[in-house]
Formats: sequence, C-alpha cells, structure tokens
Amino acid sequence: MEKKVQKSYEIDMCNGPLFGKILLFTLPLMLSGILQLLFNAADVVVVGRFAGNEALAAVGSTGALTNLLVNLFIGLSVGANVLIARYYGAKQEEEVSQTVHTSVLVSVAGGLILAVVGIIAARPLLHLMDTPENVIGHSVLYMRIYFLGMPAMLLFNFGSAILRAIGDTRRPLIYLIIAGVINVLLNLWFVIGFHMGVAGVALATVLSQCVSTVLIIRCLLQSEGCFRLCLNKIHMNWDKFKRIAAIGLPAGIQGSLFSISNVLIQSSVNSFGSVAMAGNTAGSNVEGFVYTAMNSVHQTAVSFTGQNLGGRQYERINKILIECLLFVTAIGLLMGNGAVLFGEQILGLYSSDKEVIAYGLKRMEIICTFYCLCGIMDVLVGSIRGLGYAVMPMIVSLLGACAFRVVWIYTIFQWDRTLRTLYISYPVSWTLTALAHGVCFLAVRKKLMDSLKGNG
Repeated sequence: MEKKVQKSYEIDMCNGPLFGKILLFTLPLMLSGILQLLFNAADVVVVGRFAGNEALAAVGSTGALTNLLVNLFIGLSVGANVLIARYYGAKQEEEVSQTVHTSVLVSVAGGLILAVVGIIAARPLLHLMDTPENVIGHSVLYMRIYFLGMPAMLLFNFGSAILRAIGDTRRPLIYLIIAGVINVLLNLWFVIGFHMGVAGVALATVLSQCVSTVLIIRCLLQSEGCFRLCLNKIHMNWDKFKRIAAIGLPAGIQGSLFSISNVLIQSSVNSFGSVAMAGNTAGSNVEGFVYTAMNSVHQTAVSFTGQNLGGRQYERINKILIECLLFVTAIGLLMGNGAVLFGEQILGLYSSDKEVIAYGLKRMEIICTFYCLCGIMDVLVGSIRGLGYAVMPMIVSLLGACAFRVVWIYTIFQWDRTLRTLYISYPVSWTLTALAHGVCFLAVRKKLMDSLKGNG
C-alpha cells in the first residue's frame, strides 16, 4: 500500500497523451517556483514598507551578485535532474540510486563553500558594483546572513531536482507552502516586532529555507524505490559526478556568466541613485514571478525530454518541444502584459513612494511586455539539455545574451545613458538567442535521428 501511495506522486512521461501530463507536471512546479520567489518578495515588501527606501535598495542590490555566486551549483542540480530522469526512464535503478546519493553530497559541499565565499566576499564585491555608501552597510549585512543558509538552500534545490526527475512536482510544492507561510510570519515578527530591518528579513528567509529542506530530506528518506535516500549510502561516485558535471557545469557557468551581465546592468542602475535602485528592485521582483512561471516550463522540457530519451521514445521529443513552446508563450504574454496593466497597483505593495513606482514601471513596460521571448529561449535550451547537449546551449547563450548585453552597455548605453536604453538590451538579446537555439535544436535532433538510422 505504501508503495502505491508513493507511486501516485509520479507522472509517466513516456506513455500516453502529453498535454495533460505536461500541465500536471508544470503547474505544481510553477507554483513551487512562485512560492520560492515569495521568500524574496516578502523580504522586499516588508522591508520596503516598514524599513524605508535605503533598506529596499539594499535587499535588491544583492540579487544579481547572489545569483552570480549561486548559479554554478544550481546548474549542477540541473545535471542531476537530467541524469536521474534518463536513468529512471531507462529503468536503471542502481544508476538512479548512485546519482541520488552523489547529488546530495554535492549539494552539501557546495552549500558550505558558498556560505564561506559569500560571507567573506560580500563587502568587496558590493564595492565593485558601486553600491552607494548609504546602502552598502545594509547590503553586506543582508548578504552575509542570507549566505549562512546556502547549505539548506542547495539541499532543497537538489532534493527538488531528484523528485522532478521521477515526475513528482507536488510534494516540493507542499513543502514550499509551509515554508512560505513561516517566512512571511517571521518577516513581520522580526521587522515590525523587533525592528531588525534587513537582518530580520534575511534571517526569516534562512529559517524558512531550513524548514523546507528538512521536509524534502525527510521525504527522500521515507520514499520507496530507487530514488530513496539512505544516509549510509551518501558518498561521492566519481563517475556519476563527472556525468552530472558534464551536463550541469555548462548550465551553471552559463547562469553565472549571465549574472555578470546582470551585475553590470545593476551597477549601471546604481549610477542613477538609491531611488532608481529601489524602483528597479521592485520592478525586477514583480518580473521574477513571470520568469519563474515560464522557467517551470523550461524545467518540464528538461525532465520530459530526458525521460523519453532514456526510454527510447524518440518520436515524442518534437511534440514535447512544440507543446512546451506554446505553453510558455501563453504564460509569458498573459502574465507579462498583465503585470504591466496592473503595474502601478502591484508596485504600490512594495513602496508608497510615487518616484519609486515610476522607476519600477519604466523597467516593467519594456521587459514584461516582451517576456515571452525569454521563455521561448529557455524552453529551447531545456530541450537541448534534455537530449544531453550542455556545451552548445551554453556557448550560444553566452554569445547571444551575456556577451551581447555587455557590448550593449559599453556601446549603445554609453551613447544614450538612460534606463530605457539599458532595459531594451533584454528583449533584443532574447530574440537573437532564441533564433540561434532553434537552429541548434534542429541540428541536434537531426544528429540524433541520423545516429539511430546508422545503428538500425
């Protein structure tokens, strides 16, 4: 009976109609991502309403820098997801078990490394970003407390990747609902009750992440089947680590280098002052909900493509891509333009300052309107990674988006130093990169089919 209950959480990705299963897989994943983003949103709303514009700017100014440091290890969780999905689809249970236990060890080690680096490097890195003097003290404090929770954060991300690989997106959602409620309550308690400011919101985030991590590790310990976590089996299987790294490191490097362009953009925003920084923080936080919803379709494409590749259901791979592209386009258009339509009211939750709201709207009107292009780009990347190609999408993304934005900042933006010019770099780069990824997918798919014909 217990085994049957456990199986009810899984989705058979390799058989039957796709759309309903993609929807069933994506919706909990989307809600999970949005809830995870609410950790930061609760920080931003509470600190903006009760601690002032400088504290709001401080929390926002750390986002791009945090992503720069964290994305390398988040990329490894993508590698674990792809590898476990492939083994699970091929019914190679021992391979699944070895990958699960290696992944858990990698997440703990990575979290400890990030905690040390984040705490030590916070101030010098924020100085390099030209963070204003009236903000940097708050930013350093927030970042150091936040990075204390890195081991818990990475454990949760890897645990969620393991469950996604076998088709379970519902239990991570449940755990995040619990942690999200705790985060909001602690935010209010620490900031309003104890007047702790940015330290309070950072501490609330760390404690709530610890709760979600305990829940997901408990789930893996009590699970049945090949993905069950046994503490005495946790060790480094170097073959599995190399395979995880082969897929995950390019994804992580891509994410980290993407963050370099975002750090440069944040530095450019910083030059407009703390009010512009606060508006940019609020606007980008609202955009984060749209991006997270679209990114859930990217993760769906990775898991479904990986399992069907492992299960040798090659004819389903094109269908997966097409349905994911349609889904992500609809999400991007509806949520992105909806955010712009109600932007003033939404931004009013973050700050009552009309100038801050105006700066936030300036960003959203450009980026949110065209956000579906980013979703299309990411889904194409997810399909290519699910097929086991990691270096190609990394190179294309770095040239088409990251390098392009850096060049834009040092050329077009220098010619017309306005926030509008700065923000336009996003939709232009998404369009170019999506077109290039489309060509790459066709090339990879043809190579796969040619190899099958050759083996046949």
